[in-house]
Amino acid sequence: MKPAILTDVTKCIGCEKCVEACIKVNDLGEYRPGAAPGRQDIGDGLSAVRWTSVLPKPGKHFVRNQCRHCLEPACVSACPVGAMRKTPEGPVVYDQSICMGCRYCMVACPFGIPRYDWASAVPYVNKCTMCYSRLQEGKLPGCVEACPEKATIFGDRDELLAEAAHRLKAEPGKYVPHIYGEHEVGGTSVLYISDIELDLLALPKDSPKGLPKSLLQQPLPELTRAVMEGVPFVGLGMTVVSGGLSWIIGRRMHMARLRAEEEKRSREERGERE
Repeated sequence: MKPAILTDVTKCIGCEKCVEACIKVNDLGEYRPGAAPGRQDIGDGLSAVRWTSVLPKPGKHFVRNQCRHCLEPACVSACPVGAMRKTPEGPVVYDQSICMGCRYCMVACPFGIPRYDWASAVPYVNKCTMCYSRLQEGKLPGCVEACPEKATIFGDRDELLAEAAHRLKAEPGKYVPHIYGEHEVGGTSVLYISDIELDLLALPKDSPKGLPKSLLQQPLPELTRAVMEGVPFVGLGMTVVSGGLSWIIGRRMHMARLRAEEEKRSREERGERE
């Protein structure tokens, strides 16, 4: 089984029961309806203590936002220490015990999902894990279990793709003829069908826009991997350069001290002769 989630935007009523359940099962603090997500607010309702959100859209539509659990996640390929990893079952999880805080995963993610816990004295990256520990116990993700309208359902990815295609075919006038997440960035484990166009590649406000559609259909690790492979060599190069500069500056300061001491002795000797 390849665990996945399918959200039908036409069924979502914006009750935020999914948000409340996520906060509860992941022990993220107190749930407050409509609460500001805190630092790093990029308009998607997510933060280090809110791993899913429900975004209101025009025409009384609501779209749930969470980690897409990419089939080939860029965050995993960008992490130099393996703190981000894709489990054999599929969900992308995070091991804070080995994270070095570089936040490359935040930069690599095309959806801007991982968040840094700026408010914590010992900050870590946080994001949705698809309730991986619950899946191992045979339980549903908290958000899916809590949805009163079954707007979000859980199952095998292939079966959910078949269900999504069935709904589009059964009511072609109701839905946009597209299964969001089927092919984007190589495919995701969180899928959407909707009666309105969805901008699921909701890049952070400070990210470059205008990425070609052909690129957005490809797995991003092929792009990030080439960059990350050069990180150790860049780091070594910077260490050598920094060490060289430090030696040069230290040498100059040492020679300046010697000259100053020599001039001081010369003045003292001249004073004694006079």
